[in-house]
Amino acid sequence: MAHLIFYEKPGCGGNARQRAALQAAGHTLERRDLLAEPWTRDALLAFLAPLPVADWFNRAAPRIKSGEVVPGTLSAERALALLLADPLLIRRPLMYQPADDSRHVGFDTAAVAAWIGLAERPAPAASLEGCSATRTPCSTTPKGGSHAAV
Repeated sequence: MAHLIFYEKPGCGGNARQRAALQAAGHTLERRDLLAEPWTRDALLAFLAPLPVADWFNRAAPRIKSGEVVPGTLSAERALALLLADPLLIRRPLMYQPADDSRHVGFDTAAVAAWIGLAERPAPAASLEGCSATRTPCSTTPKGGSHAAV
């Protein structure tokens, strides 16, 4: 089983389901606040660089849903600047496995299962990204909190 550093948004129900799936498979998690992490350009690119720029973004982020930020129109440099300035835009979770220095972005169930393995469950969802059983977007504010601390 793997030990992962799991970067999440505190209070996010989707991240809670993702953690539960990983732990059910026997993985151990070191949880970190994705929004409070002091990201650097290089640290964030270590996760994102293999993906197309549009896949770097959390599609449920308010600035994306409103149309203020359109991921498919951004250069890598502009996208990275936006993500560093507003970590709520970062697709989550970000997962890091120190044992083999591997990283993963988002929680497509099949991709995570292929990467580190997941417990078999009847009729698994194709993806555990999103906040509810219907995969609707997360609220923009952690329960009982505000974005000021992000």
